[in-house]
Amino acid sequence: MRTYFFYDLETSGFNARYDRIMQFAGQRTTLELEPTGEPVNILVKMTDDTLPSPGAILTTHITPQQTLQDGISEADFCREFLANIATPDTIFIGYNNIRFDDEFMRHTLWRNFHDPYEWAWKEGRGRWDMLDVARMVRALRPDDITWPNKRMKDEKTGEWHDVPTVNLVDMAKNNGFENENAHDALADVNALINLTRLLRDKQLQMFNYLKDNHTKDKVAGIVRSDAPMPFVYTSGRFPSENEKTTVATAIASGKTSSSVLVWDLRYKITDFDWDTKQIKQNLMANYETRHQDGFVALPIKELSFNKCPAVAPIGVLNEEAEKRVHLTKAEAIANWHLLHQNKEILQRIASAWRGLPALKPAADVEGRLYDSFAPDSDKTKIRLVAAASESDLADMHPEFNDKRLDELLLRYKARQYPKTLSETEQQKWEQYRITKLQRELPKYFEQLNKLSQQGVDDYILQELQLWAESLIPAD
Repeated sequence: MRTYFFYDLETSGFNARYDRIMQFAGQRTTLELEPTGEPVNILVKMTDDTLPSPGAILTTHITPQQTLQDGISEADFCREFLANIATPDTIFIGYNNIRFDDEFMRHTLWRNFHDPYEWAWKEGRGRWDMLDVARMVRALRPDDITWPNKRMKDEKTGEWHDVPTVNLVDMAKNNGFENENAHDALADVNALINLTRLLRDKQLQMFNYLKDNHTKDKVAGIVRSDAPMPFVYTSGRFPSENEKTTVATAIASGKTSSSVLVWDLRYKITDFDWDTKQIKQNLMANYETRHQDGFVALPIKELSFNKCPAVAPIGVLNEEAEKRVHLTKAEAIANWHLLHQNKEILQRIASAWRGLPALKPAADVEGRLYDSFAPDSDKTKIRLVAAASESDLADMHPEFNDKRLDELLLRYKARQYPKTLSETEQQKWEQYRITKLQRELPKYFEQLNKLSQQGVDDYILQELQLWAESLIPAD
């Protein structure tokens, strides 16, 4: 029987490659959103090479010391997750999980010698993200739901104004299921289940449509990269003042077989009749340039079919929705026709986009998950490492073809089973740990000092200070 598993993480920072899961919480429900089974709430032990972001800890109030006292190891967490949570026919749901939580799950599984992808698709499993669902419902069918705004200061004018938001805490507060312990993973899970029920109960037709059309194949059918048509697209990359929603169309194949480059039909292609040099300069503009007066970014974006984008046929854009998103069907369709009349401009843009230099590979092995898939010749060895007991692991020296795995194995043993290290391995690990801490500690202590002057939670700062001091090598 298919079930949903709503989940949320609290982490030591925002970088899935190098930061760590500190709390994992979730609740399984039926497809009718009724809870089944007990909620899951797990703390994961921090290891002695990790300095958490002080800002993250001040938000969650989960200290490294608490994880050591009440948590389980990362290796044990991965086994528990795969054995009892990622069961067949489970659909994982979060709130920005596609871009955040799922990334942490993949990197955690990878460095602990488990397949980083199968938990999300194999044996009937899947994933869905309620964040863009909420955004699209607000943009297109907002009736009978109380939608919050937030006060924002315009960086250029200095003026304050209200901006639409679907922040989970504010949604809960505005709709009668206030989350009294925001940024606790389990409390956020309960709020998310309530929000999902609200979206379903108040806008059932829109909810069911997005539920039935969030998978890779269904998204590809709406986007129709083989015969592109205009479609409504909601994404965090679009401005809040337009309800994060526009009308777009595919203009070129993406950088993977599961993606396409799309054009925002809010804009006329003829306004971007630039030469190749101008196009590349625009695409490669740095943060400062992009925030200068008069800068207009090329209205293109890569859409990935397998990341549950919120898309719908242009017909859903009724008169009321057109006003909210500040774009009419007629304007979008006119700009779509203009695209087809100016294919040379499109070709220059698509060619320049494809020619952008690739990102430099991460210097550290833990940031290199996406360099390549592990070769088939290593998969049995990877499974043996994950299944090995502490005693077996000490004498295990697999010859990997993927050289990333040699360094990962050393770190896996050092963090999860330090007694398995040989003297040489222990020395290598300590050298890595010391070098890493020496690089990170000055900035870390500087952050703590600044926060102490701002009058923030003194207990948390003291715990973070003690944690850092406990990691400093004795010599």
